[in-house]
Amino acid sequence: MARIYLKKAEKTAATSADTTQNIVRNMLSEIEAGGDARAQAYAAELDKYTGPALLDEEGIAEASAKVSQKLKDDIHFAHDNIRRFAEAQKGTMKDMEYEITPGLIAGQRMIPVRAAGCYVPGGRYSHVASAMMTVTTAKVAGVHNITACSPPQGDAGMNPAIVYAAKLCGADQILTLGGVQGVAAMAFGLFGLPSSDIIVGPGNQFVAEAKRQLFGRVGIDMIAGPTDSLILADKNADAHIVATDLVSQAEHGYNSPVWLVTDSTEMAEDVMARVPALIEDLPELNRENAFAAWRDYAEVIVCADREEMAACSDDYAPEHLTVQADDLDWWLSRLQCYGSLFLGEETTVSYGDKSAGTNHVLPTSGSARYTGGLSVHKYMKVVTWQRSTPEGSKRVAEACARISRLEGMEGHARSADVRLAKYFPNENFDLSAD
Repeated sequence: MARIYLKKAEKTAATSADTTQNIVRNMLSEIEAGGDARAQAYAAELDKYTGPALLDEEGIAEASAKVSQKLKDDIHFAHDNIRRFAEAQKGTMKDMEYEITPGLIAGQRMIPVRAAGCYVPGGRYSHVASAMMTVTTAKVAGVHNITACSPPQGDAGMNPAIVYAAKLCGADQILTLGGVQGVAAMAFGLFGLPSSDIIVGPGNQFVAEAKRQLFGRVGIDMIAGPTDSLILADKNADAHIVATDLVSQAEHGYNSPVWLVTDSTEMAEDVMARVPALIEDLPELNRENAFAAWRDYAEVIVCADREEMAACSDDYAPEHLTVQADDLDWWLSRLQCYGSLFLGEETTVSYGDKSAGTNHVLPTSGSARYTGGLSVHKYMKVVTWQRSTPEGSKRVAEACARISRLEGMEGHARSADVRLAKYFPNENFDLSAD
């Protein structure tokens, strides 16, 4: 059976993507040329912020004092979960060496980058969790210098909970700048900061475009589009929970796609009937975002069976993938393309977004086909090394010389020739490519 669309999206993420390339290019150029002063001028113009860019210890303490103990306790709980999972991830990465042939040893080292810039959104919503997700993983990876950067709320400055979380998680500096100017400051090493080797974290289309344009000059976690979520639900799924979860992700933004894939037309129709009331019950900003996202970007797809549902999900390669269906182990082994997977109604994307421990900086716009999300691995370089005894290099040198000549690279061949001549002066070798 072909996939039946009970609801088809009128738009895609690309439909609403503003042409921001020129704006961002000009801003980056101006900030690089104008340095600290130009970055602060943009902060004053765009965010109405005229305070210091870098928070000192007094400013951090003052902000932290504004955070309730209850919220501090929740931040500590979430940070501990994120840290423990990151430490477990790091445990899967090992230095190693291996004797390729007798006398020739090759190995790998895991080396963290020296400096990381962690962008934390603070505009439409203040993403305290993003501070924990980005800074904690960098700290566990062993990054030497970590800058947390988040936009101010006018002259009130950065959200105090973001300040508290960033400091708790290990940020060495906290930068009160938003958007392009914040990303540029970390990349260019403004305000006395070290130039970031990698910049990570979610953000709006201007942040994403700035990271894209700077990629190569600095590393980035990924080029992110609007957040997206897909739910796989069978006939036994709770329609109210499914609908609630769809709405919870649609509130991210007006262009945040949510998709329901099911084998039950009855269940799908039940979900669709429940969504409008759930959206209407949200606060105003959340309601506006969820309404537009559901109207323009949401899809509801009915498939013949679970295999077709899984194939449909893999085609979409969602950032967040939830399974509310029987036989969770089957789904875990079958599904291939997703940023993060949530198995069973007992968990939800919202847990992963805030406090469960897995990272919420994830691939969007179908890029889960070829990459995963943010982790300690993103902050670490896998580098290789080798060494050899003269005897161990003998056969390697012969092959190197002949392959090099086959390729026309005589200089490479001669670097092998001279070693054979030195180490084995009494032997003759056929080093021609024929």
